[in-house]
Amino acid sequence: MFITLDNQEKQIFESAFSFREVPRNFTLIKEGDITKEIYFINKGLLRLFYNNDGEHITAYIYRENLFAASYDSFLEGTPSYQCLETIEESELLVLTKENMEHLYKVLPKFNILTRKIAEQRFINAQRIMSSFLLDSPEERYIKFAEQNNDLFLRVPHHMIASYLGITPVSLSRIRKRLLNKEKQ
Repeated sequence: MFITLDNQEKQIFESAFSFREVPRNFTLIKEGDITKEIYFINKGLLRLFYNNDGEHITAYIYRENLFAASYDSFLEGTPSYQCLETIEESELLVLTKENMEHLYKVLPKFNILTRKIAEQRFINAQRIMSSFLLDSPEERYIKFAEQNNDLFLRVPHHMIASYLGITPVSLSRIRKRLLNKEKQ
């Protein structure tokens, strides 16, 4: 955690969230919806994606201990261009926009927390963009595997391929080529 809270602050912070269990393949945000909630993932995986004429393009895969939402829609109150769904059965802590605004007023440390989370998001976005500009698909795959190897057992491979900006067939070829290299 980026901040330390005393017992009273913890109580204020925790009371702003509600607990929600959602099944696998559950849509939390649809394209065109105005996002009114942000989700902290206790358990499970969520996928943020774009719908491009029926093709789902994975923008990010959120895992445990991360916040997930269509952030621009949540912060600006505008219709979302993105969709958010569960990949696995998930346990979420839900924060509404109203409760977030309340935390900003009554818990000054919350401002520090959200700034630090935003800074991490910015760094991650920069790394993803840099990888798409500078790395080959194979290099993107290797980086993804080094940082998220467990996701290959938890996420359908077509979603990983989409996140890496390649086809499922290309993903399969890259994996096979790297496996053959290891065997030599």
